[in-house]
Amino acid sequence: MSYNFFALMGRMKYIDRWGLMRNTQVENIQEHSHMVAVLAHALAVIGREKFGGRVDPGEAAVAGLYHDASEILTGDLPTPVKYDNPAIKEAYKAVERVAADKLLTMLPPELGEAFAPYVREELEEELLAVVKAADKLSAHIKCLEELKAGNDEFRLAAQQTRRALEDIDLPALDYFMEQFLPGFELTLDELQ
Repeated sequence: MSYNFFALMGRMKYIDRWGLMRNTQVENIQEHSHMVAVLAHALAVIGREKFGGRVDPGEAAVAGLYHDASEILTGDLPTPVKYDNPAIKEAYKAVERVAADKLLTMLPPELGEAFAPYVREELEEELLAVVKAADKLSAHIKCLEELKAGNDEFRLAAQQTRRALEDIDLPALDYFMEQFLPGFELTLDELQ
């Protein structure tokens, strides 16, 4: 018997994000998940080194890689649709749970347990908070990149994601936003 979990993970590159928005650079969930993993790792390192946090950076990175795995089967539902109506939000969460469980059946049973917390996002509260912050931070960075490219379509999304980030009580996130976020608004020549 063969298992298709990793073959499906490889198809994350075919699921585009920001479906209702005009993009100068299309972003798929594989690219987004990589960035969330990088940012979650960074937030965990900052949290541990600067604020006495307990989140393991490696585990944060892994959680970031798998945080949107269910979207391989569901696709990416745009945020304004997903969160505008409580009934839609709850129904979509149920769909995501079914999709996550379906993905886990595509692993040998002895491996499924190791992947389940990441695919289902059933993580310890502090770890989940880091991944959620990294996810929102990745979305905001995408908005900044689009605005830098002259795409005003992302103006309101940039404001909304910024406010959402400011509402998150996570010292490592505040530190990242102060120390590292401004770099995302610079050109390549300015970065060097």
